[in-house]
Amino acid sequence: MTDQKALTAEQELALKELGEHIAVSLPNDVSSFRVSLGELTLEAPADRIVNLLTFLRDEGNCQFVQLIDVFGVDWPEREKRFDVVYHLLSLKLNQRIRVTVQTDEDTPVPSITGVFSAAGWFERETWDMYGVMFSGHPDLRRILSDYGFEGHPLRKDFPLTGYVEVRYDNQQKRVIYEPVQLSQEFRRFDFMSPWEGAKYVLPGDEKAKA
Repeated sequence: MTDQKALTAEQELALKELGEHIAVSLPNDVSSFRVSLGELTLEAPADRIVNLLTFLRDEGNCQFVQLIDVFGVDWPEREKRFDVVYHLLSLKLNQRIRVTVQTDEDTPVPSITGVFSAAGWFERETWDMYGVMFSGHPDLRRILSDYGFEGHPLRKDFPLTGYVEVRYDNQQKRVIYEPVQLSQEFRRFDFMSPWEGAKYVLPGDEKAKA
């Protein structure tokens, strides 16, 4: 993204004018917009995302024909805990734009695979990592974790050690699932400074000459 320090007043004005143009053209599809840190961000209702991104792709003053990324953000204390974020690039106009929508654990977001075919894997990853559903997706299944995996690892309430681990069992000659077991106990630290004189031999010091 553009560095705020490198953004000229003319460039910032161009982003504000673009945001106003989109908001006026699609009053039902854009909740708000802002220019911050040299970037234009649109906030939209989730059920209007297909119409908005189609406009951003096809409209002559936009031409955001390249989808850079789709990902999730988890805000567990919020009623609609998930943001789904879309990053678009207009090579023609040399501009970038971010679009965000909000949803919860149960309400699917319309898939944009009909607008950008590249969204297929991005939406699968967002489903896999956050559990955000995408209605109308042609093949919504896990893409990074295993098919038998339980939960969604990038949710902030997901356990740090996970639930199960996968390994190949040489006796059974197949992949098996087992509860996660830590290979060692958590380490304990006394946070003593070695320059203050530890009351035990530090690793390596046993080799030092008296």
